[in-house]
Amino acid sequence: MDIPILVVEDDASINDLICETLAGAGYCPQGVFSGNEALLMLNAKPWKCVILDLMLPGKPGAEVLTAIRAFGHMPVIVLSAKTDKESKLELLSGGADDYMTKPFDTDELAARVAAQLRRFTVYSDGEREKILRYMDIEMDTDKRAVMAAGVGVQLTRREFDILELMLRHPQKVYSRANIFESVWSEDFLGDEKTINVHVGNLRAKLSAVSEHKHIKTIWGVGFRLAD
Repeated sequence: MDIPILVVEDDASINDLICETLAGAGYCPQGVFSGNEALLMLNAKPWKCVILDLMLPGKPGAEVLTAIRAFGHMPVIVLSAKTDKESKLELLSGGADDYMTKPFDTDELAARVAAQLRRFTVYSDGEREKILRYMDIEMDTDKRAVMAAGVGVQLTRREFDILELMLRHPQKVYSRANIFESVWSEDFLGDEKTINVHVGNLRAKLSAVSEHKHIKTIWGVGFRLAD
């Protein structure tokens, strides 16, 4: 399995441990130790996944996360010592695909990498319809580009995937558990706030360029696209 994974962690012992774990799982990890090194490696070759520590010398992890999104839609798993829910939600809203607090279990990290790669493969399936349209929304799933009312809308990975899920079945009502398990590829543990934040951000971005109300809340159930 030749799957390159970039490991951005300034603690050499943790970096080595992550790389050893991922290599043992059959991946091809490359460790770097600063935000600046990470940006150089992102320019050097394509990566299938990035493991990103937040506390880095040089460019901080949050800036690296923003920069990663300019290189394509590879999954990013953030590592941080911060445990509060607000920090986690801020990172997920800012483009992280998953989040683990330190100290973490290496086997769990490998499992999360595998889950993200499976989800990315599903959403990259060339057999699926590539251009989706509904109301004044147009989505190009190959380019991962979205327009509403003829204006480009910049979405995070999660926001894009939630919108794609709804566009593929515009009449379906999705519970928060449906959305979480489809987009995160994990079991839903009842954290409704995570879904509410992502849907709220998606609504706000669409509403900023269009007069339509695209996403309806079905109270007590979940969400669906508006008629």
